[in-house]
Amino acid sequence: MSGHSKWATIKRKKGAADAKRGKLFTRLAKEITIAARDGGGDPELNPALRTAVQNARAQNMPNDNIDRAIKRGTGEVEGATYEELTYEGYGHGGIAIMVETLTDNTNRTAADVRHAFNKFGGKMASSGSVAYLFEKKGQIQIDAQVADEDRVMEVVIDAGAEDVEATDGIVVVTTPRDQFHAVLKALEDSGIEHLSADLENIPMTTVHVSGSEALGVMKLISALDDLDDVRKISANFDIDDEEMEKIQEAL
Repeated sequence: MSGHSKWATIKRKKGAADAKRGKLFTRLAKEITIAARDGGGDPELNPALRTAVQNARAQNMPNDNIDRAIKRGTGEVEGATYEELTYEGYGHGGIAIMVETLTDNTNRTAADVRHAFNKFGGKMASSGSVAYLFEKKGQIQIDAQVADEDRVMEVVIDAGAEDVEATDGIVVVTTPRDQFHAVLKALEDSGIEHLSADLENIPMTTVHVSGSEALGVMKLISALDDLDDVRKISANFDIDDEEMEKIQEAL
């Protein structure tokens, strides 16, 4: 399994702690605000907003928080103005890392991301240095107890999904970028709720890392993910499952 998928699994396990700190809700609110700002405040007419709202509800975000984030995006209530910025860099073993952020202070965010790279053995790179190693695709995660792999496949393949894979009790649906919302709508129409859904940077090839390099990679990615302005991290590494379990215990 690629590093991207492994990190998604770890983040699910981190999710409960993030929610207690309010950090997860802050990220979700930013995404709702951006979606409402760019496409309007009606989820029925704005697929990106509908997805952001569904993701928030999947994490039990209160409706008041969701409504406030939408109104902030449409300008009905005052709030911070967010920018979407992506940073690129390298980690242990030469792996490529992309860090997507939502920020109201670009100087702070750039400094925080650079500090994390430097502290944990990575190196920031100029825009475009590693982006060509990734392909933007939709990824939708569904609890296998809600719908198993076969049931999900029945629904999404005709809607344009590219792949369906079950791992660690989660069914992961991968879609071409332009079919992402169509596949989500098909799941919605079939009554299948998702845990998360987003456009992701999927690595086209992966670099295998092990030992101290593997631990170093995960420490860097974990440190980046802990930054308040970071919403998504993609990396092109691969770690053996057994070694990943040991690393999870060390994080």
